[in-house]
Amino acid sequence: MNIEQALRQRADSRCELCHSDSHLGVYEVPPVNMISTEHCVLVCATCREQIEDPEKMTPHHWHCLNETMWSQEPAVQVLAWRLLNRLRSEAWSQELLDILYLEESVQHWAEAETDLVSEDEQELTRDSNGAVLNNGDNVIIIKDLAVKGARFTAKRGTVVRNISLTPNPEHIEGRVNGTRIVLLSCFLKKQMG
Repeated sequence: MNIEQALRQRADSRCELCHSDSHLGVYEVPPVNMISTEHCVLVCATCREQIEDPEKMTPHHWHCLNETMWSQEPAVQVLAWRLLNRLRSEAWSQELLDILYLEESVQHWAEAETDLVSEDEQELTRDSNGAVLNNGDNVIIIKDLAVKGARFTAKRGTVVRNISLTPNPEHIEGRVNGTRIVLLSCFLKKQMG
């Protein structure tokens, strides 16, 4: 039995991340010294594309990690931990990371490889959909936000023009109601066009 057949048997011919049953293939969870079923995960084409290209990640797709992270397979646990870390600006993802427990050896494996998120990518400021934000961009607030220290609420749908990035990749600065404030990037959507 080859690795793909063994993984199909292990996973009941479903993606081990999102449970899709179409376009399945073997994904080797780096770093891989020896290719074996213990170091591989059966994934669908959608999951593979988003794992391999962070720009194509859609946070909504990964709500499946709520269940997947409890897999008994270390390779699946490692991949779930890495993906949750990539999505850590999402409140739900951070909550899952807070309750996820990995055995020490599995945790070391998960932290050993930075192929999923390079150091440069970790420092990028991203909006609620994962789009990269830059100085001068315009963003839309996606949720009513009470502004601490001010006597107003930044309303959903408000366009914040010409934002400035901060040293913290989860924060941006912008002017709302004539006041310069700091906003969390997870409550913003980049305005296109």
